[in-house]
Amino acid sequence: MRTRHTPILPLLAASALLTAAAPAPDARVTLLDAMAEELQRNQQQLKLQNHDAPYFMSYQLKETEQSALTARYGAIFVDDTYHDRKLYVDVRVGSYDFDNSGPEEYEYFGGGRGSSYVPNPDGPIDDSPLALRTSLWLVTDQKYKAALSQFLKKKGDNVYAVEDPKQPPSFSKEKPARYVQTPVAFPFDHDRWARVARDVSERFKAHPELFDSEVRVTADKVKRLFVSTEGSRIVTEETMYGLHVSAVTRADDGQLLDDSRNYYAPTEAGLPDDKKIADAATKVIEELLALRKAPAIDPYTGPAILAPEAAGVLFHEAVGHRLEGDRQDGDGEGKTFKGQVGKQVLPPFISIVDDPTVRSLQGEPLNGFYEYDEEGVKGQKTVLVEKGVLRSYLLSRRPLEGFLLSNGHGRSQGTRKPVARMANLIADSTKQVDDVELKKQLIAEAKRQGKPYGLIIRDITGGNTNTSSYGYQAFKGVPRMVYRVDVKTGEESLVRGVEIVGTPLSSINRIMATGRKQGVFNGFCGAESGNVPVSTVAPALLLQEIELQRAMEGKDRPPILMSPASSTTASGEVK
Repeated sequence: MRTRHTPILPLLAASALLTAAAPAPDARVTLLDAMAEELQRNQQQLKLQNHDAPYFMSYQLKETEQSALTARYGAIFVDDTYHDRKLYVDVRVGSYDFDNSGPEEYEYFGGGRGSSYVPNPDGPIDDSPLALRTSLWLVTDQKYKAALSQFLKKKGDNVYAVEDPKQPPSFSKEKPARYVQTPVAFPFDHDRWARVARDVSERFKAHPELFDSEVRVTADKVKRLFVSTEGSRIVTEETMYGLHVSAVTRADDGQLLDDSRNYYAPTEAGLPDDKKIADAATKVIEELLALRKAPAIDPYTGPAILAPEAAGVLFHEAVGHRLEGDRQDGDGEGKTFKGQVGKQVLPPFISIVDDPTVRSLQGEPLNGFYEYDEEGVKGQKTVLVEKGVLRSYLLSRRPLEGFLLSNGHGRSQGTRKPVARMANLIADSTKQVDDVELKKQLIAEAKRQGKPYGLIIRDITGGNTNTSSYGYQAFKGVPRMVYRVDVKTGEESLVRGVEIVGTPLSSINRIMATGRKQGVFNGFCGAESGNVPVSTVAPALLLQEIELQRAMEGKDRPPILMSPASSTTASGEVK
């Protein structure tokens, strides 16, 4: 039987809302006021008879503007603009100590007893306080009913659970924040970037071995308005520009090979100039042609140097994800570092912090910068590991035993539920040597182990990790430029066909020394709350032992005919 969804609170009359929507010089503040007024109305009146009213509510309006250009073979393939507004409503029933939140089984939206209607989380593109409040009213109503149902179920299930005297509260109590950021300019020189994308993608046509390539330019602006029943009122604006040059080819044995250069900047002026982009394309072409000729090597276990970018991926996958606070609870998590605060978990010369307040390092912008997280908490520098000793975790508003307050790391993409995530993960070392000495130590360690060569991993595409209790606690990295170092001559030769694999505790405790210079790896991290911009900063690492497994072998043939772009005559005819 299908049931009808009936809102608990009536829709406010238009005349009442018009009174609330007094003109303001800043449209953002006008919308923020409308959100606060609708929040206050629900806080004061929203209650189902004989049931608890919400003890906490928050509204977030996230506005996204995007421009994107993609070119291939010297022509524009994608020329898009995008603009939307999305709503995220958090309604909590119970108390800070015990509420409806908890394991995944309690975290669902709507769906109570056959409900056939779920409100759309879209917000109005127009700056209409009435339309915004109406959208919030409908979503709040459904969220309250869902939260109440979850709360009652959780209370019932608690009857069968053993009481835990160390059980932390359900939600942290935070001081309200008031912040309205100055509007951020969002220029995008469409014609210039279209020309750049065409010109750079044209360069790949001279190399038919690289059968596909792409140049992509993006500009994103996210404007966020946040209010809560605790009194927070926040307006932030973030811009990010990206430029990506990529290409793919196949080796003679069929293995698929890819290479790319990726640039990010908070301003359009921060993107590389035309010459640097052209040089990046040239480098991608040269590296792929070299990889096609490079021999595939067998799986390897032995010493290796990870260049700063590759080292950053190791820290991100093996350490960072396992220090996210939400992973310290829940039956489905492996909890690698739970209960380890105050104990040695890394070599004593390694320290790690996560700091979303850092905009740039050594002149390079960091993707993970932000003012406030998605739960309305100011981003804070957090010391995670100090001289090898675990000090803290990345925390959202979900408390842990001994850590009852957020440190501003509750992050999410779009309207997903925020969880504790990394921002700018920065690793440092007190056992530093220069690059020449690091290579000498690599060769010495390889000789000690009886290995004919060591490895230097200079570039990496990214990685992934498994933190759940249902599988092996392992991580994987996908190296791009791997060099074999002959222990007799020190000569370096390019190889291909392997992936980094390992278990986190074993791998990170085999660090023997580090380089002096830190490198920045900018990108996006995907996890339960979506893709969020992050940076990892780390020096080069010398590992006593690393394991490389064989990469997936490809047996597909490359294209049979030559590309028409590479076989076109001066008159434009295809041979």
